[in-house]
Amino acid sequence: MQEHIVKQVNNNIALYTIHWSPLRKADKYDIVRTVPSMSGIFELYYQDRKNKLNLLLFSKVWYGGLKHELRKFTDAEMETDEKRKHILENYDCYYRFALTNSYKDMCDIFYYFSRTFTPHNTPPQHSGRYRDIIVNEISEDKLVTI
Repeated sequence: MQEHIVKQVNNNIALYTIHWSPLRKADKYDIVRTVPSMSGIFELYYQDRKNKLNLLLFSKVWYGGLKHELRKFTDAEMETDEKRKHILENYDCYYRFALTNSYKDMCDIFYYFSRTFTPHNTPPQHSGRYRDIIVNEISEDKLVTI
């Protein structure tokens, strides 16, 4: 599989390179067929009326696997947050993911992205192993149609 995370450490600085899966339209049948039941991270986007992709959710998944969590977070009937439910019901949604079997690496990446996506919020705890965390993203920037 191409969608994975690679880590390099130099001078107590962790550089994570995320090799994202291609962007896919959120469809419960496609998710069940194509997403592995493994740990990793994912991003969920919705496409607004101007065809711009907007980040709806970024999450790390340890127990249950990506397949289960993506199914849960893309199903309007299962969603309890009214704002996300409205988006799921009214807009096309897309996701991408990357696999990793290291919970501590996921925590570091989640910390980095939380600082980036929501700088006004207190970021979650990182692993505490490194002086600094840097993330590089590699994406095919293409949409896989089903």
